[in-house]
Amino acid sequence: MNRQITLGLLTAAAILVADRLSKYVILDIVELPAHGKIPLLPFLDLTMVWNRGVSFGLLQADNMTGRLLLAGFAALVVCGLLVWLYRNTQPLVSIALGAIIGGAIGNLYDRLHWGAVADFIDFHILDYHWYVFNLADAAITLGVAALIIDSFRGPAAKD
Repeated sequence: MNRQITLGLLTAAAILVADRLSKYVILDIVELPAHGKIPLLPFLDLTMVWNRGVSFGLLQADNMTGRLLLAGFAALVVCGLLVWLYRNTQPLVSIALGAIIGGAIGNLYDRLHWGAVADFIDFHILDYHWYVFNLADAAITLGVAALIIDSFRGPAAKD
């Protein structure tokens, strides 16, 4: 296995472990569903949201067929990203793909296990609340951002 595949798979594994551990703490130790919301800082709360859709609550799937379709789509995306990782030669792209893969698998686990994705991080400024998210969502977002940044780098920078 080449270095870039190893780097991507290690990144995916680290993200998946961090995501599962954070959700275990939030759901089983803190028991956030019983509290609903726990203020931490003036700009940060733990707020329990079960997201039955995709990013930002789009495409809500309230029945088994919808959940399985979303799970199947996520599994196909992960397969496509693994092919990309296998063909990739750039460290930044390997890390970005690994972050997206790990986050996608973490959310896929939630969808299959609970029928929804457990979101709980709630950043806000005064009364403006951004979407509630989890570590897997953050990893996916940062991975996509890194891929976008990489797309602007010239070929000489990628050697």
